[in-house]
Amino acid sequence: MRIGVIGTGRIGTIHANTLSRHRDVGSLILTDADPARAQDLAHRLGETAAPGVEEIFRWGVDAVVITTATSAHAELIGRAARSGLPVFCEKPIALDLPGTLSAIAEVETAGTVLQMGFQRRFDTGYAGAREAVRSGRLGRLHTVRALTSDQAPPPAAWLPVSGGLYRDTLIHDFDVLRWVTGREVADVYATGSDAGPAMFREAGDVDTGAALLTLDDGTLATVTGARLNGAGYDVRMELAGERDQIVVGLDDRTPIASTEPTGPPAADKPWAGFLERFGPAYEAELNAFVEVVRGERANPCDGREALQALRVAEACEVSRRERRPVRLAEIPGGAAAFA
Repeated sequence: MRIGVIGTGRIGTIHANTLSRHRDVGSLILTDADPARAQDLAHRLGETAAPGVEEIFRWGVDAVVITTATSAHAELIGRAARSGLPVFCEKPIALDLPGTLSAIAEVETAGTVLQMGFQRRFDTGYAGAREAVRSGRLGRLHTVRALTSDQAPPPAAWLPVSGGLYRDTLIHDFDVLRWVTGREVADVYATGSDAGPAMFREAGDVDTGAALLTLDDGTLATVTGARLNGAGYDVRMELAGERDQIVVGLDDRTPIASTEPTGPPAADKPWAGFLERFGPAYEAELNAFVEVVRGERANPCDGREALQALRVAEACEVSRRERRPVRLAEIPGGAAAFA
């Protein structure tokens, strides 16, 4: 199997390393907007670098992995679909609903595969939570509390093109909330604060956000996010039911300290970032993609799944901006869009 990797930044480098050592992947062709960066990675891995995207498709590959800037995702997904190639793409498909819907339509018209990179679905903790909910261990689920807090903010130049806190960061929480509970979000009420560094205000973004989500069975969920959490990178999900309560992301590296005399001590080595925290999950999702390409398993996260997470993020943005509750039915892209 020969795979083209388009984009060799941080996550592209991780994916290329995973694929390069995979027993079922014979070779890679790497390309990047910075040709020297792709050439350097190809040299280190013993793979081939291509001058540009054109060569990826012209030289011939069996599948494509897209880890470019978000603005290029939809066009590259469409091109791969028209070439009959299965695609793995980092989230999101696009920063807007029309672009997302258009790319999904191209994939479905072509009858190809689009697997989206929501790596939390492959994390052991979240998988355990899903099993606990689905098995009935918790009884009736009544409350979910999810959070994602970055230790340090992204570069200022990234903020205007990121889509904002809800689309860029908390979209992972929205996706895994649906995946773990098996429920859809019915409505949201969101707010945010830009009281931190000026770069967030200048980008029209917030550095801290919170959303109250009501699921379609009445379960209440809170999702919070922060860009400047000095203690470390903190990602957790608490699920409370009538019989039991569990938590994802609580271990000896969770960056939180107890004020109780007998509470656990602060972590000696708190998580620093998402690449470290979710390293095994990133590898597992690429291994799954190879199995999908080989026809050995069903697609674990297709474009329509990514669309629903984006719709929740869009609803949160509308709610924050207009200071009102927003029903998901107000956001385009529901079931009627594919009827």
